[in-house]
Amino acid sequence: MTKSNTTSVALAAMLAAVCGSAAAQPSETLGKVKESGSITMGVRDASGAMSFTTGPGKYTGFHVEICERVVADIRKAVQLDKIDVKYQLVTPQNRIPLVQNGTVDIECGTTTNNAARQKDVAFAPTLYVEGIRIAVKAGSGIAAPAQLAGKTVAATTGSTSVQALRKLGRDGVGGVSEVLSKDNSEGFLLLEGGRADGFVADGQILATLISKSKEPEKYKLLDQVLGVEPIAIMFRKGDPAFKKVVDDSILALARSGEVPRLYDKWFMQPIPPNGSKVGLPANAMTKAAWAAPSDKPLEAYEAR
Repeated sequence: MTKSNTTSVALAAMLAAVCGSAAAQPSETLGKVKESGSITMGVRDASGAMSFTTGPGKYTGFHVEICERVVADIRKAVQLDKIDVKYQLVTPQNRIPLVQNGTVDIECGTTTNNAARQKDVAFAPTLYVEGIRIAVKAGSGIAAPAQLAGKTVAATTGSTSVQALRKLGRDGVGGVSEVLSKDNSEGFLLLEGGRADGFVADGQILATLISKSKEPEKYKLLDQVLGVEPIAIMFRKGDPAFKKVVDDSILALARSGEVPRLYDKWFMQPIPPNGSKVGLPANAMTKAAWAAPSDKPLEAYEAR
């Protein structure tokens, strides 16, 4: 074999290796959407008024509607007349892997943007800053987290509420028995059925579950906030073109003044499927996020 042929073979082998490596990676998202004419939206079935189901294959909520606005801008960016939105139900346990492997293009549930997760995925600017709270039965006599000492408290597996629950012990609330639910609905059922004395979760999730329960007056949220968390739309890391379209869409929505109206629609007005009201006014940090949206992680809020 001549030197020229040897060089050609080596070059071909190198190109094959590069192409094979590229093929193993999820395609660039905008190109994938344009080619397929569809986008896969990660959604939750019981994440309060942020993302929930109203029936088989039907999902809605504050974050879902925000994502629908974003998808409209993605459609314009890839110059399509229509995009087919495919819903993918995700859980706290599988949402990040499904975004990483390209199964989900944009996740529109209740995911906290923190530094650890930013190593694996990317986030859009935050439009909702959550407070982790505790729900208890109104007649329990429990008025503060300290009174949960020696009692059973639930949290959802894979959620940041688990860390908030465990922090109670480190803060001196002794003898708390931890019980983990597979999802938020099950966690509330543990409280409802008396198998847990408290349920730790995002405040809006708790408020929504209470509003939709058979007897909302039987439950209350403790005043103390265990943690503050920026909840944001999540998508694959390392795709700057897609992030720019999503970020620009979110920023334009915030500048338009539309976000407070959407918040009022989902958190202060009757919502499907039974017309219940969450009744949770926007807190000061959420309003600040609307005024200056950013993708800064949880740790930036804690450092303030």
